[in-house]
Amino acid sequence: MSLGETYLTVLGWVGSDPDFKEYRKNSQTTFRLGSTPRQFDKALNQYVDKATTWYTVQCWRSLARNAFESVRRGQPLIVTGRLRTHEWTDDAGEQRSRVILEAFSLGHDLVRGTAAFTRSVSRAETPAFAHADSETTPAETTATPFPPDEYSVPPLPLPATVDPEVRAA
Repeated sequence: MSLGETYLTVLGWVGSDPDFKEYRKNSQTTFRLGSTPRQFDKALNQYVDKATTWYTVQCWRSLARNAFESVRRGQPLIVTGRLRTHEWTDDAGEQRSRVILEAFSLGHDLVRGTAAFTRSVSRAETPAFAHADSETTPAETTATPFPPDEYSVPPLPLPATVDPEVRAA
């Protein structure tokens, strides 16, 4: 982290299809994320939506590839990143700017649904970029809390049924 930068975590819904580009050897994915806060209105005795704030989310390198393969319009996400301002002059000579959320990490909001994790295949192992809709997808793996060669863990014996004497105790 550096001084003077703004870090942010946003819960929201994907508002556009992810756009994937490659610049030399760097991958980039961008998409829009809308976050709409809800507040309880005592007068109406119900929750009401406040104004939606829209962010342009920008992902780089392996996060860009994984986000493009995983994120779809309408899905709930949690995105953590750094706020950046992009400024430019348009064709009419007007100064323009937009706020970009440069993502460090993102994932589906599991309060709103379920997701399945698939480990990425490294870039060296894949000859060409393949979208999630294609026939070539990485093999699914099981996550472990530590590398298998570092510690050995014997499997726990789990009985198929519980002994009635244990249940009474």
